[in-house]
Amino acid sequence: MLTVLRDPRFRKLFTAQVVALIGTGLLTVALGLLAYEVAGGQAGAVLGTALAIKMVAYVAVAPVISALTLRLPRKLVLVSADAVRAGIALMLPFVTHTWQIYVLIALLQSASATFTPAFQSLIPSILVDEEDYTRGLSLSRLAYDMESLLSPVLAAALLTIISYHWLFVGTAAGFVASALLVVTTRLPRLAAPERSAPLLRRITEGARIMMNRPVLRGLLAMNMAVAAATALVIVNTVVYVRDQLGGSNTAVALALGCFGFGSMAVALSTPRLLARVPDRSFMMTGCVLLPLGLIAASLPTLLPRGAGALVLAVTWVLLGAGTSMINTPSARLLRAQSEPDTRTAVFTAQFSLSHACFLVTYPVAGKLGALAGLPTTAIVLAAVATLAATTAARAWPAHVPTGPEAVTAAAGR
Repeated sequence: MLTVLRDPRFRKLFTAQVVALIGTGLLTVALGLLAYEVAGGQAGAVLGTALAIKMVAYVAVAPVISALTLRLPRKLVLVSADAVRAGIALMLPFVTHTWQIYVLIALLQSASATFTPAFQSLIPSILVDEEDYTRGLSLSRLAYDMESLLSPVLAAALLTIISYHWLFVGTAAGFVASALLVVTTRLPRLAAPERSAPLLRRITEGARIMMNRPVLRGLLAMNMAVAAATALVIVNTVVYVRDQLGGSNTAVALALGCFGFGSMAVALSTPRLLARVPDRSFMMTGCVLLPLGLIAASLPTLLPRGAGALVLAVTWVLLGAGTSMINTPSARLLRAQSEPDTRTAVFTAQFSLSHACFLVTYPVAGKLGALAGLPTTAIVLAAVATLAATTAARAWPAHVPTGPEAVTAAAGR
């Protein structure tokens, strides 16, 4: 897998991704502490609103910014987004009201919604070989999982010697380092779109392409299955462990680590497996695992605490593996199903529409969990994931080719 790091352009961009992720991880911890300082007992509500703002920015802002900046050099777009993120991170320690947090988070997440799709759409033009691109995707997935595991540990270590306000400086440093790495990288030129296309058409181009191609329609449905499983883990792990199973804060971290471990295990094995198994079979296996894992998630609170904790750990590993089986290869589909001049639009549409699913599943996981209990919530989300998996199987029939030949056929129709 590490052979792709021999490419100096990918090596620099991957390093930029890693340092930016570390900064983002520090920001997550610092933001929670800031919310508590500003809002006290209402910190949870503040963070919930900030999370909703993040998702709205990802869904609504990403396609608009992508359309407006599509003819700009990618380096300028990426560096500008990093500069905005760094500047906002340095402003956050000085806020005194919750509305200021909301405004700054909206701006920061809009910058992230600009950076991430532009960054992702560049990699296929750098790692042209299919196997190399798969290795690059696996490394990227691994970086996300490692960040979720290590950033809280790093933040905890730093907080023993510095105030949490300095974590925002670490966040800004990560974004600055990312910008410097991008500046020193020779990026490929992407084909520019037609100037004559109306703005609304450019904004919706990626979504229209995804809806018109069976493979990408299937991916859209798979996004909902991933969102159902991820929402249960992110929103309710602390409730499972602390409230239902009587565990500690350390046990919460270990449970989340089980989810990350399952995802990492799949990410590490994906290049080897996709060399032997078609993308559809691999991803549909993930679609089968997720409903099964969500059904199993209804059991831990009904069992004795020891058995419940064991079932929860195994279930979280299963859910992490299932989500990674869909997330890791998804960019392969986006590259194969797009032309160079539409690639940024398609990657942006996937970024936006996949996060739109969380606007449905996060409230279900949170509100239903509080009102009806965790077993009922897990079953409802299992039903959502099952419906999404069935839709994906129907939208993307087994006989439909995945590669560029499908794009040519679609264009011919």
